[in-house]
Amino acid sequence: MERRRSPERVGENPFGDKNYGEEEAEEVGNTVMIEDAYKNTAVPPWDKQITIRAVVTSLVLSVVFNFIVCKLNLTTGVIPSLNVAAGLLGFAILKFWTTVLGKAGLLRQPFTRQENTVVQTCVVASSGIAFSSGTASYLLGMSPKIADQADGGVTPLNVKELHLGWITGFLFVVSFVGLFSVVSLRKMMILKYKLTYPSGTATAYLINSFHTPRGAQLAKKQVAVLFKYFSVSFVWAFFQWFWTAGDDCGFANMPFFGPQAFAKKFYFDFSSTYVGVGMICPSMVNISLLIGAILSWGIMWPAIEAKKGIWYSASVSGSSLHGIQGYRIFIAIATMLGDGLFHVLYMLLKTSVDMWKQKVGKKDASSINPATAAFFINVIQEVLRRTEKKYGIYRFIPSPMCMAIPFYLGGYFAIDMCVGSLIIFLWKKFGDKQRATDFCPAVASGLICGDSLWGIPAAILSLAKVNPPMCIRFLTAADYTKVNGLLQ
Repeated sequence: MERRRSPERVGENPFGDKNYGEEEAEEVGNTVMIEDAYKNTAVPPWDKQITIRAVVTSLVLSVVFNFIVCKLNLTTGVIPSLNVAAGLLGFAILKFWTTVLGKAGLLRQPFTRQENTVVQTCVVASSGIAFSSGTASYLLGMSPKIADQADGGVTPLNVKELHLGWITGFLFVVSFVGLFSVVSLRKMMILKYKLTYPSGTATAYLINSFHTPRGAQLAKKQVAVLFKYFSVSFVWAFFQWFWTAGDDCGFANMPFFGPQAFAKKFYFDFSSTYVGVGMICPSMVNISLLIGAILSWGIMWPAIEAKKGIWYSASVSGSSLHGIQGYRIFIAIATMLGDGLFHVLYMLLKTSVDMWKQKVGKKDASSINPATAAFFINVIQEVLRRTEKKYGIYRFIPSPMCMAIPFYLGGYFAIDMCVGSLIIFLWKKFGDKQRATDFCPAVASGLICGDSLWGIPAAILSLAKVNPPMCIRFLTAADYTKVNGLLQ
């Protein structure tokens, strides 16, 4: 389907809003030009789209991306969008392979954008299963080793032995249950109402640009940048490993903002993974995470810890759910539930009203209060979103869902992600804005992939009982004096 734009309507966007900027109008024009390049190109049949080389490439990249997702899931649980990296790497591998075959005179079928989409879809779906199936979260939480660390101990009610048989069946159920809802939603949302899915549409434009003459040249540069920062991130992770011979060793334990802030989990841990995640995520998401960390670890938890012995037993450990840890986890969960409840009710109400128009022409006080607060924050957000054009306030309202994540994890990764946002801001402010827009996803993907993939050789070295040779620790002046006195 082609979209035409007459010269007299440059100031109007596709949705009818006036004052459509020149930059946005130029972007729409570029989109039309890209689609015009394919208007005389026939869509290949499905057996020419799902090829052996596409399946093999998908399998290799899926293994790599699953390692990345599992590592992120085991640390903070914040998984960035991997669409760009999957599309870029799929294009790079298949383009290299088809170029080699073409020069050897063995190429039978050219590399198409549909084939690139098959690779990108398979990789993203596979990494999505790695996250949603719980292989790095709740499945591990069922194991006896994890249950033994909790207060309840190992009992038949809270333990499930992990076996490949039932896990495989469980993964099939988790993976295929969505088909029953996706097919009907696809017919309604995409085919009937022709609604655009933001990330899917953006990925489609990206893949289209790869396969146009100019887009292919840009994609080559993006892939080169991706591998450059992949190498930098991988080497940096390898360098950090050298200094982690014991507990609390390494640059990740550097009290960047002082020992008291470090005790409250406020520090920069030099993680290129989350700097890259911060470069991909919107700046308001990163700021929301930081605000949540300040509210919880800077204000709420110290106030609750001051009630130790009154609100909860003074004899329980800090990791017990009957103590401060219980407040951290359940307040975070309640905040997320309040946010999710609002969006569910809002969508149900909005859908019901639209359909009608077409037809006519208590468990824990500490959990319920945050849930209520999150619900009404979302109400305020929605009201401000409706009046954004007039007042311009909505963009500055933090997300309760994002604010809740640091409640039990701490603020260290929020600081990393804010550093990523700062890099993008400075790049666009003092550098080439268009270059920053073109290469930011490649730089971020390289940082994420390099640091995350170091986990594979690090795990192999650990299994081979090869330990880091050095330990670097950061001490206060008083602690250094004590340690130095003991050594002498």
